[in-house]
Amino acid sequence: MQIREARTLNYIWRKSTRVPQSLACKERINMSTAGKVIKCKAAVLWELKKPLSIEEVEVAPPKAYEVRIKTVATGICQSDDHAINEDLLTPLPVILGHEAAGIVESVGEGVTAVKPGDKVIPVGLPQCGKCAVCKHPEANYCSMTKYQATLQDGTTRFTCRGKPIHHFINTSTFSEYTVVDEISVVKIDAAAPLEKVCLIGCGFSTGYGSAVNVAKVTPGSTCAVFGLGGVGLSAIIGCKAAGAARIIGVDINKDKFAKAKDLGAIECICPQDFKKPIHEVLKEMTGGGVDFSFEAVGQIDSVLEALSCCHEAFGMSVIIGVPPSSQNLSVNPILLLSGRTWKGTFFGGFKSKDSVSKLVADFLAKKFPLDPLITHVLPFEKINEGFELLRSGKSIRTVLTF
Repeated sequence: MQIREARTLNYIWRKSTRVPQSLACKERINMSTAGKVIKCKAAVLWELKKPLSIEEVEVAPPKAYEVRIKTVATGICQSDDHAINEDLLTPLPVILGHEAAGIVESVGEGVTAVKPGDKVIPVGLPQCGKCAVCKHPEANYCSMTKYQATLQDGTTRFTCRGKPIHHFINTSTFSEYTVVDEISVVKIDAAAPLEKVCLIGCGFSTGYGSAVNVAKVTPGSTCAVFGLGGVGLSAIIGCKAAGAARIIGVDINKDKFAKAKDLGAIECICPQDFKKPIHEVLKEMTGGGVDFSFEAVGQIDSVLEALSCCHEAFGMSVIIGVPPSSQNLSVNPILLLSGRTWKGTFFGGFKSKDSVSKLVADFLAKKFPLDPLITHVLPFEKINEGFELLRSGKSIRTVLTF
């Protein structure tokens, strides 16, 4: 395609989607790059427990049934930090990142779900639509979910310093351009602000869905949410939307209490303020235990506390956080035999391709907020600063823009 034609297409696309002028430069794509290797900046993890390195990487064109995306905004999620600190095993070197929104730059042969110029959200949880899981009405962990650090064909599209670079959770969004499988990308409304709806790619959907989709929180119920980061606060938003009468936030960082209350928590407690286990405190506060609890910390002890604080006859506890891969759980079956329900969830129980565009539409319709979850917006080059904000507990969600 000639350069003049590419510029014309860019103008037409921008005008038709009514992109605000302030974002136009970020949301512009160069369609003349289709079929070519793109050199761009990315954050590469070369060594565990070390800062990410901003590098020039080569991003190969998409193969059949693949999509190359220009990343516009990407959030920093706790799971990315788990990978850096070896709590979530992934081969090195790797480009992390999995909570993003962008624009399709080009597509491989056979792709029909999206086209160049479409606004999209890449998703770590694919939906092939053909396997037994995708066909099951209550399941979402697609059988094609293979966290093998490559695309579905077993190869990578990234190269840096002459070395192949691994993918992460099917997405690798800490890169100006990334390539994903068609089953791992969702077209969204052209009016969506990418620097906000990127949260729907992971954190918000995971927490919100755990309440409205997995636990199916009932009106008038009592809920406890362990961990008041981005996922836990999203669970609070979900509990409130479902009509919970009493939502109790639990966190050791009291600086997060005000935000939790703004989003729907009635009260917040810190485990360090009590001499007894926090599940006992919660049972006393609620006259026997909560109806629903949500664990969004990702620690073994808080998983058990969240389960134990549920009412023994009818309470339900949902595991959202990802505990360190090296740790196992030991549970007395009596905790479940009395009637408690214990569930786990990935991506809030949502089928990704079916649900992400609907969630974006709901956000545009003001059915739930995203802005309160975004505490920092940084240029991509300051990614390591963003991780320090996360580790220090000073941020809820940091969004990086390119």
